[in-house]
Amino acid sequence: MWMYLGLLAALFLGIHNLCKKHAVQNNETYTVLLGTLVAGFLILLPVFLGSWYLPETMKEWHLFVQPLTPSAHGFILIKSAIMAASWVLAYQALKHLPITIVTPIRSAGPFFTFIGALLIYQERPNVAQWTGFFLIIISVFLYSRIGKKEGIHFKSNKWIYAIVAATFLGASSGLYDKFLIQNLALTPSTLQFWFCTYTMLIILVIVLYKRRKSEAVRQGFTWRWSIPLVGILLQLADYFYFRALQDPEALIMLLSAIKRSQILIAVLLGGILFKEQNKRKKLVPLFGILAGVFLILYS
Repeated sequence: MWMYLGLLAALFLGIHNLCKKHAVQNNETYTVLLGTLVAGFLILLPVFLGSWYLPETMKEWHLFVQPLTPSAHGFILIKSAIMAASWVLAYQALKHLPITIVTPIRSAGPFFTFIGALLIYQERPNVAQWTGFFLIIISVFLYSRIGKKEGIHFKSNKWIYAIVAATFLGASSGLYDKFLIQNLALTPSTLQFWFCTYTMLIILVIVLYKRRKSEAVRQGFTWRWSIPLVGILLQLADYFYFRALQDPEALIMLLSAIKRSQILIAVLLGGILFKEQNKRKKLVPLFGILAGVFLILYS
């Protein structure tokens, strides 16, 4: 069941990435990110209030936000800081790079998760899983070759380094999620609500600082319908992802790879909607990544 929940998370993440690209194009990224988090917070606020006044009902619906100790709040705050840094880097990179380049690089996240799962959780992959992960990495390298034809040189483009750093931080957060859900026994709704709240506050501080320092930040924001939609889709994806992690048999390395099937939506639909170049050539490494995910799923 946790694999199917992971696929549902991938579906919503794929649509989320398309909306995110629309939201940040020629827009002020920090304010856009804050807007998505506010939308997510407003969606989760009734869940928090319902857990306060109707706890038994919310437990039946698997939406209960449990009371937390100060140390548990501290652990969630660490996750919020990691993901705030990851999102700031990713949003800036997405603004300056094609979605058909950004999404495949983000697809290397399972490789970082794979290494962490080996070292931290002692998860042991078989030969097919090894093959699948290296297929993903080789395919991302092929994307870098295609990216040069679009004037994107991976060695000198700072936004490439930004998206790689964002990917590493996101993978670290994924490993940390397993600790929060399984070791601290947090419910998905608990982690979602407080994570969204703390991340929103962190980004709010950044936005206020940027607006005070930069005229471009104050004048560069344009409201778009896709901004709240990004926040809503992310909360749906996170809910299914955290529900999957609740299963004691769930392997974080495999779940991370399953989520990357979102690339199918981003590359195929994104290339068409945003009229990006070399769509046919990008299908070759795309199928390489999908083959890698297939080997992991069915190994």
